[in-house]
Amino acid sequence: MDEIKELRVSNDAMNDPIELRSRMSEAGYLFFKKLQDPDKLLALRREMLTTMQKGGWIVSGTDPMDGIADISTQCTEGDPEYTDVYHEVYKLQTFHRSGHWDEVVDMIGKILGREVLPHPQKIARLWYPKYTAHTTPIHQDFVHFQGNFQTYTSWTPVGDCPIELGGLAVMPGSHKVNKVMEHHFSLGAGGLCVNTDELSGEWHSTNYEIGDTLIFPALTIHKALPNLTEDRLRVSLDNRYQAVDDPIAEHMLEPHLNIFNSLKWENVYENWESDELKYYWKNLDLTVIPRDFSFGNKGFEEALELAKDGNDSAVYQLNRIIKRDPTTDMAKRASEVLQKATIDTSEAQL
Repeated sequence: MDEIKELRVSNDAMNDPIELRSRMSEAGYLFFKKLQDPDKLLALRREMLTTMQKGGWIVSGTDPMDGIADISTQCTEGDPEYTDVYHEVYKLQTFHRSGHWDEVVDMIGKILGREVLPHPQKIARLWYPKYTAHTTPIHQDFVHFQGNFQTYTSWTPVGDCPIELGGLAVMPGSHKVNKVMEHHFSLGAGGLCVNTDELSGEWHSTNYEIGDTLIFPALTIHKALPNLTEDRLRVSLDNRYQAVDDPIAEHMLEPHLNIFNSLKWENVYENWESDELKYYWKNLDLTVIPRDFSFGNKGFEEALELAKDGNDSAVYQLNRIIKRDPTTDMAKRASEVLQKATIDTSEAQL
């Protein structure tokens, strides 16, 4: 693993918007100790992991707060079995409310200096141990949520997250490239990775404690560290914020990972006890722009080409696409490539 240096703590500048913006401009991130209330996060953790235990991810009979994973149920984003359980977590009202907690929204407001829009598409990351091939790769967030460069990610672990559990690492100053870099096919969340040959910066991370919060803009290069624990799930919040009057991409107004099962907001809201946050963005005069599919399409085309040469990761990815829904155009193309690759291999062995 690359050498990991410590994140700079910015609690000393929490009430100084000018200094916060200066540090963000220079480093491309801000890190705060205990910005969020640990007690609220612990209550959220219990709800989230209890739901995961009901879904079979946490070993039966153990305290869900310990997050002891049943390795036999190992899965990740893009697998149908992942989405089945993840979307049960996604329906929790407290999970969505956490994206609106004042301590985060107020801090983003100091950084932006404008009215803040928490993205409707809240995101949780739920990562199994002993599954390091699927660790989130090195990337810029813009290829995924798009909209505008001044969209900010707020990442916080829902529980303590030491280095070995796989917290987030950032490359300070990498946002100064001021453009979307070339991304290529990869396993891991999002399925896209920056060409590491073009990178020369340092990686900064820390042994995160519950309540710690890392905030960075859309162009900052970052990655997850691998979950190297024996049996612990890593659980985190990975939400997005922007100014209300900046453009937002249309898919950020939809539930996360709904492309895999057509989850609708009415499904998410079905058992909520309050209407407070339901469709809150529809009363705002937002500038909504179409989603740019070119990033994901490029990754898929690369996977097709790699699979023709027998690349294991690409073959694995194409099989996942087929498993999700064999009737889609992508799945049909994936099937054709895999079938031809199998024939070519058999002929070569004759």
